[in-house]
Amino acid sequence: MLYLDYCATTPILDEVLEVITHVMKNHYGNPSSLHRLGMEAEMILKQARKDIAASLECKPKEIIFTSGGTESNNLAIKGAVHAVAGAKRGKHIITSQVEHPSVYECFAQLAEQGFRVTHIPVDRSGGFQLADVQNAIEDDTILVSLMHVNNEMGRIQPIEAIGKWLRQYPKITFHVDAIQSVGKIPVIPQQLGADLLSLSAHKFGGPKGAGVLYRRTGLELKPEIAGGGQEFGMRSGTENVALIAGMAKALEIAIKQQEQDLEKLYMLRKRLITKINEINQLKISGSENMKIMAPHLLHFCFPGMKAEIVIHALEQHGICISTRSACASGNLKASRILLAMGMNSEMAQTGLRVSFSAKHSLDEMDYFAACLQQVVQALQLPMIALAASKQNNRRR
Repeated sequence: MLYLDYCATTPILDEVLEVITHVMKNHYGNPSSLHRLGMEAEMILKQARKDIAASLECKPKEIIFTSGGTESNNLAIKGAVHAVAGAKRGKHIITSQVEHPSVYECFAQLAEQGFRVTHIPVDRSGGFQLADVQNAIEDDTILVSLMHVNNEMGRIQPIEAIGKWLRQYPKITFHVDAIQSVGKIPVIPQQLGADLLSLSAHKFGGPKGAGVLYRRTGLELKPEIAGGGQEFGMRSGTENVALIAGMAKALEIAIKQQEQDLEKLYMLRKRLITKINEINQLKISGSENMKIMAPHLLHFCFPGMKAEIVIHALEQHGICISTRSACASGNLKASRILLAMGMNSEMAQTGLRVSFSAKHSLDEMDYFAACLQQVVQALQLPMIALAASKQNNRRR
């Protein structure tokens, strides 16, 4: 099996699995309990918080543990606007047209509650600009929520420039979805100007079911889950100590290898671009400027062919790729991201995403490209026959 769907989830690292297994077997106490087992679990939780804070160059008390990226995004967005809504500071909120469903649907819910939503546009590479945000700001804007790296297209967004500019608006909270960027490119909340920043463990070699929300010191946030007041009162519920410890280990490894992996990832991506460009029927999406495209994924289209057909055909070769976010993969409609980039509905149903790690090799990229070439040729024959049949019918 050649697994090339790392944006959906990554295989758990052996070192991470060892940490999780050890904690589950030996430190199963509730971290809120007062006895020895509880205190041991609490110490592991504290150490994980310190380690993650060190990786993000922030304070331990700025780290809130969640169940994953979706919860982190929901807590950030809803918690931020509900914290100030009663103060009548405003009801205008800003996001982009290309956000992950866990952000996009949050804004849809808030719109139903009476908040005014502005979706800033993107260009044909899937990118938005600082000017887009500047033009969208209004007197009663209270939140801007934008992703760092687009999960479908791989476009790196100008988050640092936006965050720097937003500092002149202390009443506007800036949330960054960094779920697809952490461990691949530098992610330091303070440098990005983020008040809130979301992470998910299973995107960088950690376990599913664990995530982080960075919250800047002093930022008001309304809890979305009521209960025992864990996580500084921001996220009630008994913490999953083993998964959190594993997440801390995974993030430490990812950050340590980040610089070294970056060169390898771009080399793999460049090889893929070369090989896919040799297949005439395919069209690479995004920008030709490598500096604004994420190193770990490549998106392309097969005009005239539904993406899911290609995916199942590649699976016969033992290859796994995807179309878009795993959260939206069951939706066979045209991609919302590709439509926002200006593609027509027919083309927006043909998008394919390949995502990989630095552990992959150039030979594996070549093997994938060779299998893709076979699949394209096999699928192209019925398309050619159908086109010829239609042409003959028109002549009659």
